[in-house]
Amino acid sequence: MNVLFLCTGNSCRSLMGEALFNHLAPAGWHGLSAGSKPIGRLNSGAVALLLEKGLSIEGYYSKSWNDLPVTPDIVLSVCGNAANEVCPAYLGPVLRSHWGVEDPAHFVGTEAEVKAAFETAYGIIKYRIEQFLALPIDELKQDPIQLKVELDRISTLVP
Repeated sequence: MNVLFLCTGNSCRSLMGEALFNHLAPAGWHGLSAGSKPIGRLNSGAVALLLEKGLSIEGYYSKSWNDLPVTPDIVLSVCGNAANEVCPAYLGPVLRSHWGVEDPAHFVGTEAEVKAAFETAYGIIKYRIEQFLALPIDELKQDPIQLKVELDRISTLVP
């Protein structure tokens, strides 16, 4: 199972999704991240938070959705812009859900407030991934409509 976390810039929220998913998912599952218009670098606040939480960022980089090594089974957009974009044709009829999360990279405030914004985004993404991984995926893979319903339900959850 390959799960793509999609954002426009692929530097912050989608990176968190990829790193968290790969940390939490069972063997044989793989998280990916990409952007429709990648900015070409990872957000330093996201990188610092992931490292602080003990997650590896080895091999992660800001990349285009045209440069994925595999075709994902599920695409989870984590920013509003990516949710409204048409995925590349090679993705075909991939299952999509929008898991919108406020972008901490654009938060303006004190250092503590900015860090809190990153922690909030991280917490939401982590919680949603945990809820996703708790689903009876083997059953739901046989019923893509119900899987989509569950993914959309999870998109509304906050810890």
